[in-house]
Amino acid sequence: MKARTHRCGELTKAAVGQTVVLNGWVQKRRDHGMVMFIDLRDRTGITQVVFNAERNAAVHQVSHALRSECVVSVTGQVMARPDESKNPNLPTGEIEVFVDAVEVLNESKTPPFVIEDDAEVTESIRLKYRYLDLRRPKMQRLLTIRHDIMQAVRGFLNAERFLEVETPILTKSTPEGARDYLVPSRVNPGQFYALPQSPQLFKQVLMVSGVDRYYQIARCFRDEDLRNDRQPEFTQIDIEMSFADRLDVMSLMEQMIVTVFREAGGVQLPTPFPRMTYAEAVGRYGSDKPDLRFDMPLYDVTAFAAASEFKVFKEAATKGGIVKALIVKGGAVTPRSRIDGLGEMAKTFGAKGLAWLKITAEEQLESVIAKFLDAKAFAAALPDAKPGDLVLFGADKAAIVHDVLGRIRLLLGEELKLIDTTAWKPLWVVEFPLLDYSPEEKRYIFMHNPFAAPMDEDVSFLGSEPLKVRVK
Repeated sequence: MKARTHRCGELTKAAVGQTVVLNGWVQKRRDHGMVMFIDLRDRTGITQVVFNAERNAAVHQVSHALRSECVVSVTGQVMARPDESKNPNLPTGEIEVFVDAVEVLNESKTPPFVIEDDAEVTESIRLKYRYLDLRRPKMQRLLTIRHDIMQAVRGFLNAERFLEVETPILTKSTPEGARDYLVPSRVNPGQFYALPQSPQLFKQVLMVSGVDRYYQIARCFRDEDLRNDRQPEFTQIDIEMSFADRLDVMSLMEQMIVTVFREAGGVQLPTPFPRMTYAEAVGRYGSDKPDLRFDMPLYDVTAFAAASEFKVFKEAATKGGIVKALIVKGGAVTPRSRIDGLGEMAKTFGAKGLAWLKITAEEQLESVIAKFLDAKAFAAALPDAKPGDLVLFGADKAAIVHDVLGRIRLLLGEELKLIDTTAWKPLWVVEFPLLDYSPEEKRYIFMHNPFAAPMDEDVSFLGSEPLKVRVK
């Protein structure tokens, strides 16, 4: 096998006339009789290679035996494509390589699915043949982006005089936010190591040890159910610094994020990032990580609900709950079946359902609950609701209302294509609660991170009203 001179995604018109060696996988084959065209692929991209019988009959004969995913090495001359054959969708679309020699490095059986991004294949098959799935261009891009992010993080933190330190993987179990993975000790029967949920304690030891500024791209393990935002094994950028306050940390993180987006993604983020308190984020968007790429806020109509004749609203508003509304602009055309579907979805997240109404072109309220509501009071409570809109209501405990309407907000944002998928909207969410109360466990639990200092003005609440305590 000859050493390759170029990768498959690198050749341009500047290489025309050069003799090159390419190694890669056969992506596609197109037989035109005396000429065989093959798309040769590696992780950088695709180059079209040409087996011409008039140029080299023996090499052309070999091309007939090549099948999808065969691994080959080709030697040939770079030629400019005719104008009618240029492919503007490929970085190498202006050239092709006429093959003078070919070596089959590895033959391939017919793969269980086509190695393309748009191939229709189930997740179970993808995972069974993961080595094939990872050949797909999308997966190659993701691996490359991950690498670029790590390089950008390391470069930035090294320049800020942080020290990269690896911390132990086999350690002692400590209370954190999830269950530990346990590893039995061979030399100490009946005793176990725990895989770390985070390097938290170790990095604090490093601070005490005078390391001053530490970082690690750390592997973490948490024994919990697999969900969109939960994985049993994941990687995090772990950082700790001495002699710094909250604003120092936020400033450094903001600079790092801007650097990563610029160097790994070619995106220039606007700075400074806006800030929003946890209470404002949850109250306005139903989430502690609101998507600000579209505007569909939650409106507090508890006072209006308390004065209404609708029993569900009145009970929620007068018994410690809240009533909030979500306005779907132009949503009055939504069929009843879809609205009922949203109500069923709300029930799966703990709500009793969704109340709704439509505002007609004549500014009339149209709904089974309309007779219980005063139209003028409604208009005063929700001035942003206009003719043609659909209004969805949640009435329950605050946590349930925020969670359900927040989820529906995101769902409708996607369904109605309200989200600007080309935009980036970074946001600092601050002043998180330190604790939450678990009725199942009948005890207080940490909202996010037990290693967080309470805000100075909230310290007095620790013994009397712990749910009021916010963290720095």
